[in-house]
Amino acid sequence: MTRKALCTAVLSASFLAAGCAGIGPGRLKADQVDYARALGDAKKREILAAIVGLRFADAPSFLTVSSIIAAYTFDATGGAILNAGSGAQPNYAQATGSVSYSNHPTFTFTPTTGDAYASAYIRPLAPTLVMPLAESGIPIDLLLRITAQSISGLQNGNALGGPNASGSPDFFLLLQALRRLQLAGELNIETRNEDKNGKSGVFMTLGATRSGEIKQVVDDLTLVRKLLHLSPKMKTYEIIYGQSSDRDRIPMVTRSVLGILTDLGAQIAVPDRQVDSGATKPSIGLIGGETRPTIIVKVGQKPPKDAYVSIPYDQSDYWIDRSDFDSKYAFTVVQNLMALAEVTDTAKAPVVTIPAN
Repeated sequence: MTRKALCTAVLSASFLAAGCAGIGPGRLKADQVDYARALGDAKKREILAAIVGLRFADAPSFLTVSSIIAAYTFDATGGAILNAGSGAQPNYAQATGSVSYSNHPTFTFTPTTGDAYASAYIRPLAPTLVMPLAESGIPIDLLLRITAQSISGLQNGNALGGPNASGSPDFFLLLQALRRLQLAGELNIETRNEDKNGKSGVFMTLGATRSGEIKQVVDDLTLVRKLLHLSPKMKTYEIIYGQSSDRDRIPMVTRSVLGILTDLGAQIAVPDRQVDSGATKPSIGLIGGETRPTIIVKVGQKPPKDAYVSIPYDQSDYWIDRSDFDSKYAFTVVQNLMALAEVTDTAKAPVVTIPAN
């Protein structure tokens, strides 16, 4: 019995030591995914909070998670007591051990201010930043509806109100035609390297393949060139920022991130009492076959448990339904645009530190 108890004590101590040694690799497997998801969920709540706040004229603030320290502590001790006994004293062996575990993560947040704030959120997004996303598979009509305020003078809806708040019908006709050309493979976006002046350009090619074979494609190409005042003798046109147009370039006035968030907020349907009290303005509707809000944000007293994202604001809850794919996809596009806009010379991804001992 003495030998058996002694072996049990030794095995217990070995087990505790092995558990302590394996905590690092084990936590790495879980934390790499868990922290990535947590950061993504936090960013979604931050964006929705900014959209809803701007609906009520609240200035948004943005915090960047600059570091995460996953401070795990795993302490284990073990020992054995052996008494050989003498005379009438019986022989015995005793194993002792203790285990303690704690998790105290530390998060560091950095507010975005000054030049970084102006660059990421106030300045309009450059066409060279926005348009290549269409080539990566994002629907061009959704992309332009979110980021463009005007294209060749055709106005998108805006959050400022007034007679043109709903946008120009021709703007939405243009987006629909561009989307059909994209699906048919007749629209191509290309970013070209820096020219002799050190500038890069983005170009749109229309009808590069079988445009003469399908009537719908021919009609769409004709409509797009007409609405954009483009020369029918060319296929490739440069996309530039601005409003003045000519026959071989497409002028586009893009929105800033704050402009995008403000426009999305203006489309939220809020209770009439909040409009009547002066807390906010009436919702902005759209025309030209695009009456559905870009992102449908619902408001009520309690969001569903499986909401895609939800935040509380002024005694109400705002959320996006998990079953609303179009809204979720548009929200993801906005999140990607913000990630691109936030990239600066000093921008760094969050550093996650996981002690492995």
